[in-house]
Amino acid sequence: MLAALAALMPAMRAQSRGPGFSPLNPAQVGIRLGTVIECGFGYSPHEKYDVKVTLLEVLRGDKASERIKAASASNQPPKAGFEYILARVKFEFFAKGAPGNCVHELRREEFAAFSADGQEYEAAMIAPPQPGLPAKLNSGDSFEGWLAFQAPQGGNKALLRFVASVGSAVEQGGQVWFQLY
Repeated sequence: MLAALAALMPAMRAQSRGPGFSPLNPAQVGIRLGTVIECGFGYSPHEKYDVKVTLLEVLRGDKASERIKAASASNQPPKAGFEYILARVKFEFFAKGAPGNCVHELRREEFAAFSADGQEYEAAMIAPPQPGLPAKLNSGDSFEGWLAFQAPQGGNKALLRFVASVGSAVEQGGQVWFQLY
């Protein structure tokens, strides 16, 4: 019993911070969420950067499939019983102090889609609408781009998670969560 409660504590603390910091309380489309990442390798000084992530738009089903087909004639329909989900995100990257030398390579792998019960959905192996990822950002840069996922049809409570890639230490909130519905 105590072990189960201890396992829930991080999610409960994150949920108390407000929408977007827990899969139990994901932010809606249009909400701008912030976290802090550190950039640096090994024993070199790590610089802190503010990151802002906004889910700008979500397309599902036929609308997503139409947009994906228009992006590339080689894109295939989703697997039987599945649908595409397209998510357009905005990512902003700012040095907390004087701009450092860090360049953040925003990658598709930093984003994942999940069912409401925590099952991770597949990234869609298609050419997404442009612009897509990756993108290299210096302090002060922002980027808007598309992500594509495949989810079972009727998965109405899908979630989007962002967490900085390996090589960046994540602090102050770490993951941010959005509704894909």
